[in-house]
Amino acid sequence: MPELPEVENVRRGLTKLIVGRKVEAIGTDWAKILVGGLAAFQTALIGATITGIDRRGKYLLLRFDNGVTLVSHLRMEGKYQLVADPAVSHDRFVHVWFTFEDGHELRYHDMRKFGRMQLVETGREEQVVAGLAKMGPEPTAESFDAAAFYATVHKRKAPIKSVILDQSVVAGVGNIYADETLWHGRLNPAQPANTLTRAETTRLHDAIIEILGAATALGGTSVHTFLDATGQRGGFQERLHVYDRENTPCDRCQTTIVKTKVGQRGTHYCPHCQPLRKRKAQ
Repeated sequence: MPELPEVENVRRGLTKLIVGRKVEAIGTDWAKILVGGLAAFQTALIGATITGIDRRGKYLLLRFDNGVTLVSHLRMEGKYQLVADPAVSHDRFVHVWFTFEDGHELRYHDMRKFGRMQLVETGREEQVVAGLAKMGPEPTAESFDAAAFYATVHKRKAPIKSVILDQSVVAGVGNIYADETLWHGRLNPAQPANTLTRAETTRLHDAIIEILGAATALGGTSVHTFLDATGQRGGFQERLHVYDRENTPCDRCQTTIVKTKVGQRGTHYCPHCQPLRKRKAQ
């Protein structure tokens, strides 16, 4: 958390708030977030103007007019906030701040300090950032090919949940949406991937596109601390069928939702709708 729908909504909010602003100063109280150190960020970005913001998977790509891109990964708790008055004191979770020439300040909050920012030459993101180099297709009908997905799944013995959490298979799926898409696809999270039929894989492929698209449209999922760049909560938490719903009845069959672990990740599913099927590799 945040996953693709949340990061996309952060991108949209930041685009409205900070594109066109010029950096005047940069500060930090936790330099590990800034890969390469504070001085490198100050040298590269002070005097530069933000021209656009893109997203790839769970990464934000802040573009500057001097040919530099700031790659930001929010990890578990990262979030951005724009304040009009830099004199307003930082709370204890503000660890990086960008002051703009017009007096506004973009603050990066991170309770766990796991987020990272990295500077790269624009256009070389995939050559420099390991996570981007291995990134799979975006979960859209245009980019995410069902036949290619089946071919990949067919080669993997790991539980299907672990496979769709692999960012090289499909971009942006995290724990929440893995559980939800598997419920929609009526697949057990622990089912070995190579035992899925082509029809089951196609059903899962379509569910990934549908669920992530719907979550993005609703502003993401706020089950813990997620807020977008404008301070708004998401709305998809009202549509969750299994995630964080252990010991409640399944919306489809009324069987009690179970929580277990798959690949060391907390996992929610319906034992009736999502049975673990004993079968050989397809």
